[in-house]
Amino acid sequence: MLRTKWNAIALITLGALCSCTGTHDPNTLTRKEKAEGFELIFDGHSAEGWRGFQKDAFPEMWVVEEGAFHFNPELEGSRGDIIYDEVLGNFHLKLEWKIAEGGNSGIFYLGDETAPFGAIFFTAPEMQVLDNDKHPDATKGKNGNRKAGSLYDLIPADPQNFKGAGEWNQVEIIHEDGHVKHIQNGEVVVEFQIGSPEWFELVADSKFPGLNRDWARVSRSGIIGLQDHGDHVWYRGIKLKKL
Repeated sequence: MLRTKWNAIALITLGALCSCTGTHDPNTLTRKEKAEGFELIFDGHSAEGWRGFQKDAFPEMWVVEEGAFHFNPELEGSRGDIIYDEVLGNFHLKLEWKIAEGGNSGIFYLGDETAPFGAIFFTAPEMQVLDNDKHPDATKGKNGNRKAGSLYDLIPADPQNFKGAGEWNQVEIIHEDGHVKHIQNGEVVVEFQIGSPEWFELVADSKFPGLNRDWARVSRSGIIGLQDHGDHVWYRGIKLKKL
């Protein structure tokens, strides 16, 4: 009888521990996120609400598998950056990303799909997604401004807290009236104001004027996108709050 009693207690304790330490499905909203007004814009099962940049269809080399968007360069078919099919003004975006060894990708925001360019990077700021350890872009640019979490080619992520290839990194991008924050793995790593004197100086000293002479005049509203840079990359837990 005593053994049975202690076995029951052990099972209850184990169940409680499992409940506390069990992994939360990233493609669901927590009670707190629901109360704060976040919505899930990728459910882990379909690409509904997403399509290719300047395309009606969803590219074939992006697949939904194991609860994530996966760009798979080993597939055949159509390719390119993917976008969420809604123009956003002030917003708070949350998502997780994982990059293959030596891989490169990016998260774009405030992009202009109507501009006469064939790719989103001609008009949109980018939060860099990169394997800092194995991709050569990590040593290019200035002061690490092409490493993970950075405002690509403009402001380095500080602190630099990339978890490594094959690991999930949690990031957030908050835009409110031109003021932007990049949060990576729980820490604010970049903060800036679009349209400030410092902003125009940064852009003038970057690669972007050579791509689009008006790049610095980023819109206060636009689309968000995920980059096809030719490498394996995964995205999940994509949540949006309109501010």
